[in-house]
Amino acid sequence: MWTIFEKKSLIKALSKIPKDTIRHYELWKRIIEHEGLQGLRFIKGFHDEALKGSWKDYRSSQLNKQWRVIYSVEKKQCEIYVIDINAHDYQRR
Repeated sequence: MWTIFEKKSLIKALSKIPKDTIRHYELWKRIIEHEGLQGLRFIKGFHDEALKGSWKDYRSSQLNKQWRVIYSVEKKQCEIYVIDINAHDYQRR
């Protein structure tokens, strides 16, 4: 079983996040707790991926079209540190 740690600022921010997004986050947590990162691969809607650049050591999972959960994996097999849930900024280029 995996353990999920949430940053204190994240817990406060959850009150400002849409309820549907929170439900997806709770589902995401249950999948991680029981199956780890492997479980996310079975559900394509999460689009889990490693981040690049200044976020190099972090990962991102899509909770819905707009919202992402940002997290890091520690000890390769047992600890997830959730850093943030934020609205993805789609900018036209």
